[in-house]
Amino acid sequence: MSRSIHFADRGQRARTAASEPDVLDALRATVGAENVLVDAQKVEPYAADALKEKFPPEAVVLPGSAREVSEVVRLANERRFPVTARGGGVGYTGGAVPVEGGIVIGTDRMNRITEINADNLYAVTEPGVTTYALQQAVEAQGLFYPPDPASYKNSFIGGNIAENAGGIRSAKYGVTKHYVLGLEVVLPTGEIVETGGRTSKNVVGFDLTGLMCGSEGMLGIITEATLRLLPLPEATRTVRATFRTMSAACACPPAFTRARVTPVAIEVLDHSSIRAVEAEFAFGIDPEAGALLLVSVDGHPEEVERTSRVVEEVMRELGGYDILRSETREDEDRLWDVRRALSPAIKKYGTLKFNEDVVVPRSRVPELIERVEEIGRRHETFVVNFGHLGDGNIHVNFMCDRDDATAVRRARAAVRDTFAASVELGGTISGEHGIGYVKAPYLGMALDAATLETMRRIKRALDPRGILNPGKMFV
Repeated sequence: MSRSIHFADRGQRARTAASEPDVLDALRATVGAENVLVDAQKVEPYAADALKEKFPPEAVVLPGSAREVSEVVRLANERRFPVTARGGGVGYTGGAVPVEGGIVIGTDRMNRITEINADNLYAVTEPGVTTYALQQAVEAQGLFYPPDPASYKNSFIGGNIAENAGGIRSAKYGVTKHYVLGLEVVLPTGEIVETGGRTSKNVVGFDLTGLMCGSEGMLGIITEATLRLLPLPEATRTVRATFRTMSAACACPPAFTRARVTPVAIEVLDHSSIRAVEAEFAFGIDPEAGALLLVSVDGHPEEVERTSRVVEEVMRELGGYDILRSETREDEDRLWDVRRALSPAIKKYGTLKFNEDVVVPRSRVPELIERVEEIGRRHETFVVNFGHLGDGNIHVNFMCDRDDATAVRRARAAVRDTFAASVELGGTISGEHGIGYVKAPYLGMALDAATLETMRRIKRALDPRGILNPGKMFV
C-alpha cells in the first residue's frame, strides 16, 4: 500500500554513505560484527511497521549501550547518513521506518529492567523492554504501570515514550508522558544527556523530558527511562451495556463524573462495529443497537463493588439495556472479548484498513460519528468507529480493497475529510498514533504556521544536519 505520494518512488532511493565499506566496518567495530545486519532477509523485518509499507534500510545496527548508540550517531553526523531508531515496530504512522534509507538502530538488545524501587515508586528500564514485560515485573511486587497500548505485548518502552502511547486506561490514568520521570537520551549530534530524575517533583531547568515524549525519534534516541509507578489496584470490575443511540451512550461519562465515579476505561463501539462482531462471532448483542459501552472500575474490593453498581445504575437510567456486570476475572475477560474480536471481525469488509485515531472533546463524539458515517457514504467507503470514549479518542477505520485503486483513492479522501471534521469539532488528527510520514501532509490542519515553525526550529537546533529520522512529520 502507498499512503503518501511523496514516497511512492522509495524503491529508487539513492544509497547513502551508510552502505560504504568503511562505514560498515566502523559500525562493526562499535557494536560487534554480529550486531550489524546487511543481508536483505535480516534487514527486511526492520523495513516496515504495522502499516506493512516497506522501506528497507541499508543496514540495521543493534547497539547494547548508550555509549554505542552515541558512537553510531556521531559517525552518522560525520558521514551524513540517516539514522532511524526503532522499538517494537508496531506503530501505525511510519514513525520507525527509514523512509530516506540509511541505517536503523534497533533497541532489541537493550532490554533490561535495571531497578524497581517500591519505596519511591519508580522503575528504571532500557528502551527495548516490552510494555508487557515491565507490567508483569512490577505487578509481581504489588506495583502498577498504567499505560496500556493495544500492542502492549510487542511495543517497546522506548517507542511508547517516543510516540506518547495511550490505551484504554487513559480515561483514569492518562498516557505515557504522565509516567516518565526522567530519561537518558542520545542527542542527534551524539551527546548523551540526562533529563528529569527519580523524584515526582522536579522543576529544575527546561522540561526536556516532556520535549522528548512524543517527539517520534526526531530529537533524540532514548537509551534509558525512569518511570513512575503506582500501587497495584486490588480489584477490577467491568460493566457492559448496549444503547439505542450513540448519543445515549455518550451521555454516560459526564453522568459518571456527577456520580463521583472515575472509570479506568470507557470504551465505545458504534452500530457498524456491533454488527460486524455479531455477524462473525454471535455474542448475542442486539444487532440493531446504536452503541455498546464497556466500562471498567478499579480500587479496593468494597469500593469496586460500590462503583460498579453505580456505573450499572447510571447506564440503566440513560437507556442502557442488556446490561452485564462481571463478578469474576473470567467474567471480565468474556465481556472484553467483544472489543478484542473487533479487528478480526472487520477484515471481511476490506483487505486494506485505514486506521485513524482522531480525538475530539468527548461530548462531541456523537457529532464526530455522525459526520464520519456521512463521509463514508459520500466516498462510498465502509467505515467502523470504536475507541476510547473516556477521552474522546475514536479509532475511525475506513475499509477497502487494496487492489482497487479507485477505492483506495476514495478511502484516502475520506481520511482527509475526517481529519478536517475532527479539527472543526475542537479536536485534532491524532490521539495516540503520532504523525510519522503518514499524517505529515495533514499536520497543517491541526497546527498553525507559527507552531510548526517553532517545532522546525527545535529540530534544527538539536539536529543541525538532519540525520535523525528524516522524512517524518514535516513535509
